[in-house]
Amino acid sequence: MTLRLFDTETRTLRDFTPLVPGHASVYLCGATVQGEPHIGHLRSNIAFDVLRRWLSANGFDVAFIRNVTDIDDKILHKAAEAGRPWWEWAATYERAFDRAYHTLGVLPPSAEPRATGHITQMVRMMQRLIERGHAYASDGNVYFDVVSFPDYGKLSGLKLDEVQQGESAGTGKKDARDFTLWKAAKPGEPSWPSPWGPGRPGWHLECSAMAEYYLGPEFDIHCGGKDLVFPHHENEIAQSRAAGDRFARYWLHNHWVTLSGAKMAKSLGNTLSVPNVLERVGVRPVELRYYLGSAQYRSVLEYSDQALSEAALGYQRIEAVIRRVVERTGEVPIGTWTQNFADALNEDLGVPRALAEIHHLVHEGNKALESGDLEGARTLAGQLRAMLSVLGVDPLDAQWDAPADNSAALAALDVLIGAELERRQTARATKDWATADAVRDRLKAAGVEITDTAEGPEWALSKESR
Repeated sequence: MTLRLFDTETRTLRDFTPLVPGHASVYLCGATVQGEPHIGHLRSNIAFDVLRRWLSANGFDVAFIRNVTDIDDKILHKAAEAGRPWWEWAATYERAFDRAYHTLGVLPPSAEPRATGHITQMVRMMQRLIERGHAYASDGNVYFDVVSFPDYGKLSGLKLDEVQQGESAGTGKKDARDFTLWKAAKPGEPSWPSPWGPGRPGWHLECSAMAEYYLGPEFDIHCGGKDLVFPHHENEIAQSRAAGDRFARYWLHNHWVTLSGAKMAKSLGNTLSVPNVLERVGVRPVELRYYLGSAQYRSVLEYSDQALSEAALGYQRIEAVIRRVVERTGEVPIGTWTQNFADALNEDLGVPRALAEIHHLVHEGNKALESGDLEGARTLAGQLRAMLSVLGVDPLDAQWDAPADNSAALAALDVLIGAELERRQTARATKDWATADAVRDRLKAAGVEITDTAEGPEWALSKESR
């Protein structure tokens, strides 16, 4: 089955056909390094890390570029309020993002360009836009002429009379809908030389210039959060295509992590940093990654401590069967994923369906171990490793090589509870309801919740027993 991705620009699921056979070029809008990263930032990176891993696993040579916005109004304001140099403020939080990426196992990009390192490329792009009649200079600023680009609004679906750029008013704009490419220098702010006078780049310009520099005038996939569709990505398309580039062929956008129904954002004061979540909820980094990557990337992920704890227990059950197989059979090499798993990911990265297949194999792996079929269990564990590796959560990977403190206990508990569940299933089959109810009540009293599914009963520790 061919990989199909939902393209925001066409609003359709499209077969992925790379520009260059065997090569995939991907640009992800990275961090504006104004403060500590929160789990909403990490969700985007994890979602597209899975895309990258799946492309690589299928034999693509992947060029993956993730930028750093290290000059921005918010950075300047926060640094000034703290009495610190803007560059030192940006560098501090760039390192914080790097730590968060590493903690959650996000692969490093092929290149991670900074905006301030690509002023030359931005100036050249502005010159092309002015020469083509799509931009103009005024009072040391340079603006993009939105009306000059007939396809403006195609990505977001906005009509021209609905456009509001949301940027501070500049001087000399011909039209309020025009957006800033270059900001004239202000006293006390950093600036770089340009043909129009000293200044600094607008936010949208940097990604167009850097994507072109590292991936060429046309590349495969542009990724980012849903909140970037307008104005950021709409403006990227306008300036790049107006400058003569075909630019991105597919546009992918992940939905938000919400908290009590509201998007997680610094401006709302409802953010949760990675260290804060790990410490407060008491989960491991791999379990947080598993949780943040568990929803389909275009779906809202409503965060709660309880949901994270439940996801962690689900992951521990996957991990437990793999470690049990290792204990019984020795080394378990990475095998090959199942067709159901591949079909799930090939349909717009359908991680929930992929996880359902993983949990099915966990069930089968436990059955194989209990029946003494060690070779079958080893094969299933190898398949699990292959699938978990694509999702970035293989428990035997060096990134996560320290087993959970309670891994052995969970493995033993799984065997004991499994035996009780078998007894309950036998009693129910013979209509011995008294025995079946007694098993259920005994497990409930011990803090074990039972859920009957089409593939048999599943267990989890109740919240109160953790």
